[in-house]
Amino acid sequence: MIIKEVTPSDFQEWFDLARELWPDYETDEMTDALTGIQQSPIESAFLLRNDQKLAIGFINLSLRYDYVPGATKRPVAYVEGVFVRADFRQQGYGRQLILHAEEWARYQGCSELASDVLLDNVASQAFHRHVGFDEAERVVSFIKSV
Repeated sequence: MIIKEVTPSDFQEWFDLARELWPDYETDEMTDALTGIQQSPIESAFLLRNDQKLAIGFINLSLRYDYVPGATKRPVAYVEGVFVRADFRQQGYGRQLILHAEEWARYQGCSELASDVLLDNVASQAFHRHVGFDEAERVVSFIKSV
């Protein structure tokens, strides 16, 4: 298993995995989002390859300076997205991505790693608990046209 920072030559594999995680994104919207991560001084993305060099997962990370539920210090290292292809789950790859995120966080001078999950994504909630996250808050967001 290899986890390495996404390079321009990895972009299409990263893009394809990100589309599996976020299928509602339009192609241009996803391209812009991922390109923005690569160009940002406070974001990083890492690709996970198995022993056969197949890209099977990724983790997108950022430094957040704004309010993060449960955080006690700024900046906070933040998991913006973590994904392992369905046929490779339950084999410890997700845990390895989170361990890598913890190393990245410490390297950035952070003492906390945060993440978020949609209320109906119980599988991701279970994963986060399994890899050591504690739930900090639940939120229901509203919007109204004016």
